[in-house]
Amino acid sequence: MLGSVLLYQMSFFVAAIPVVSVLYGVTKGKFKYRVIHEKIHFKNLPESFRGLKIVQVSDMHLGSFRRKYEQIAKAVEMINEQEPDLIFFTGDLVNNFAEETDGWAPVLSKMKARYGKYSVLGNHDYGDYSEWETPAAKERNLTAIKNFHKKIGFRLLLNESEILTINDEEIALVGVENWGKPPFPQHGDLNKALANVAPEQFKMLLSHDPSHWDEEVLTGTDIDITFAGHTHGMQFGIERAGIKWSPIQYKYPRWGGLYRQNKQYLYVNRGLGYHGFSGRIGMPPEITVVELV
Repeated sequence: MLGSVLLYQMSFFVAAIPVVSVLYGVTKGKFKYRVIHEKIHFKNLPESFRGLKIVQVSDMHLGSFRRKYEQIAKAVEMINEQEPDLIFFTGDLVNNFAEETDGWAPVLSKMKARYGKYSVLGNHDYGDYSEWETPAAKERNLTAIKNFHKKIGFRLLLNESEILTINDEEIALVGVENWGKPPFPQHGDLNKALANVAPEQFKMLLSHDPSHWDEEVLTGTDIDITFAGHTHGMQFGIERAGIKWSPIQYKYPRWGGLYRQNKQYLYVNRGLGYHGFSGRIGMPPEITVVELV
């Protein structure tokens, strides 16, 4: 009899675990921001840039927050506590519509970086997941989203590059529009973005979709480090005790964290916001701090 009671209690406990996990992920987990630190050494990095601290955030999906400004305000405070030299945002500002940015400028413009803030577009920023009355309406939506980047102090890179200078030494920052495997759009033009970059310069790339790294960056460039997002780590997985797993890995082999092939690096941010499922289970929203040494 006692054994039956214990077995019943144990079965109840085991059955409750996924329910509790989902409840936590929906109510608290999606706001439990995690700061991840990486130091990466490059032999070809100019001396003036050693110790450069970069904060990367990605995939805000502002519409999912339903104007709960205080939730991202907390993340902005955490970003500023890192005292970054540069801030990179790697796309998916919204789910679909420019109106999702309403009211967010006072919050997001508070992000501070010594040498500037830079961004690119993600697949959701183009409005491809909605029906539009006219092509012009869709284009107006995209223009408003682009303008919002400027409003919050970010330099939006649209298949172009920017030269960063410290003590007369230079590195190149390159940004492309979204480039993904079908059915995701391929607006990115890496050759155009690299047109004004000298071959010998140290190069950083912002590209929303990590599949771009394998398809074009590794095969045709010497870009030193690429920053991407897009996967969200599927907002579900396990990363502890040496285990790193998420179902997203079966679609995106490079889905979260730091990857290296020969002398080239890729960092995939797991996202700050959420989309689809309104929660995060075992995959906290991420603020990345990368220090170049």
